[in-house]
Order: sequence, then C-alpha cells, then structure tokens
Amino acid sequence: MTTDPLSETFQALADPTRRAILARLASGEASVSELSEPFEMSMPAISRHLKVLERAGLIERGRQAQWRPCRLNGEGLKPVFDWIEEYRRFWEQSFDRLEAYLEEIQKKDASDERH
Repeated sequence: MTTDPLSETFQALADPTRRAILARLASGEASVSELSEPFEMSMPAISRHLKVLERAGLIERGRQAQWRPCRLNGEGLKPVFDWIEEYRRFWEQSFDRLEAYLEEIQKKDASDERH
C-alpha cells in the first residue's frame, strides 16, 4: 500500500522513538550505534525506525569507509511545514475576526453606558 508523502511523513513523526532520533540528529550526524544508545531496543529495531525515517525523506544515510552516518534532512519537513502553515493562517484570520468582533462589542457597550 502506498501513501502520499505527507501521510508517510506524519506516520514517521507519530512514533516517539523516531522523533527522539530526529531530535538527536538535529545536533549533527550520528552512527546507528550512537543513535541506539539511549534506547532499550535491538539494533534491528533501530534500523527499522531509521528505514521509516529515510523512506519519509526525514533522514539521509551516508557511507564513509566503515562509518555509516545518519543525518537530518530538513527538506523532508518542508511539506509538513507547508501543510501546518495553511492552518496557522486560518487560525490567525479567525483570531483577527474574533478580535475585531470583540472590539466592536466593547465599543457598543461603551456607547450604551454613555446613554
């Protein structure tokens, strides 16, 4: 079953272990063994998490001799940012309308108090 890239990204981000791996990679490259240190799980389990992150475009894996560094791919988060940005604009506009309405009510109340 194939999913759209945004759904695949959200699925990858839904897991707390994968989010922790991304947080670690935000501070720089790390090997698979370095990424596995804080977790009580097997190397194959960590590798499965990394494959999910890689498929979602959130990380890249390289090869430098015997070292296979993982690094964060910030571009992989851009579709999520764009999607969230649409809703941020919606909420800002909603709050702006609410603010205008509340100001209108306050002016009306102040006017009624003077009369």
